[in-house]
Amino acid sequence: MSQVIPATLIAGDGIGPEIVDATLAALDALKAPFEWDRQVAGLAGVQQAGDPLPKATLDSIRRTHLALKGPLETPSGGGYRSSNVRLREEFGLYANLRPAHTIIPGGRFDNIDLMVVRENLEGLYIGHEHYVPIDGDPHAVAMATGINTRQGCRRLLEFAFETAVALGRKKVTIVHKANIMKALTGIFLETGLELYERKYKGKFELDSVIVDACAMKLVLNPWQFDMLVTTNLFGDILSDLVAGLVGGLGMAPGANIGSEAAIFEAVHGSAPDIAGKGVANPTALLLAAALMLDHCRLPDLATRLRKAIDETLNIDKVRTGDLGGNAGTAAFTQALVSRIANG
Repeated sequence: MSQVIPATLIAGDGIGPEIVDATLAALDALKAPFEWDRQVAGLAGVQQAGDPLPKATLDSIRRTHLALKGPLETPSGGGYRSSNVRLREEFGLYANLRPAHTIIPGGRFDNIDLMVVRENLEGLYIGHEHYVPIDGDPHAVAMATGINTRQGCRRLLEFAFETAVALGRKKVTIVHKANIMKALTGIFLETGLELYERKYKGKFELDSVIVDACAMKLVLNPWQFDMLVTTNLFGDILSDLVAGLVGGLGMAPGANIGSEAAIFEAVHGSAPDIAGKGVANPTALLLAAALMLDHCRLPDLATRLRKAIDETLNIDKVRTGDLGGNAGTAAFTQALVSRIANG
């Protein structure tokens, strides 16, 4: 087995600790060589350290360059900023990878195998916002500034194109709104077309589509797409749409990758309404762990984990309530560990 790989573990809020425990059980069964440094963030960070992103957590990721995290709670409107966004900024995690693969057949869409690559640090998500008060109304006008840089676009597009080549993807589609936001998303489209012509032509097919048309086409005929690459806000929206094609966010892993660190996560929320009830579906975080194994150049373990998840769901028919079954988190985990042990 490979040498020990240090990694930061953030259990997260709500159902986070439950799905993290399930994922650790599967990784232990695989004898994955991770050496975990447990840290807190989100609501747990506020409660334990007075900070949604404590210094100890940041220091740990700086040391390990690798993290697996459960969902973190972020208050809507007021309160503290999203810890997820802060983590991306802190470690320059410019690429967000969101694969969507049909695991349970027979749904509204079958045989989906899509990947969304989203720019993670620029666009309207940079949070340059302010209000202009008028006539005693402090919130009379709301303004936001979006910024995309040539360097940021090129870095993300190069990552997407390299990933497409490495994974044997046949087609990459640049998603934009350059017909209206000619500068802000035009620079992304322009950079992608130039990069393809200069370096990647012939390695895969490249096309482009306006974001609203893309959303419609994904619902009408998702099989026309292979990999989508897009800016921050559009990627946020489309990656959830694509997750819906394969059963929802409970089946959606995510990877945030930069030059200095990589953080792997379930992209669904902390679901405080079912926390502690033992009914949470750990599949998304398990699939994120498979992405983490791929990233750490342990593809055989990643393949074994994905195969065990598939067999547990489709051969053993052990499924949590959100997938139409009646298994709790512990029963699903037990069935999965048995599959890994016997696989």
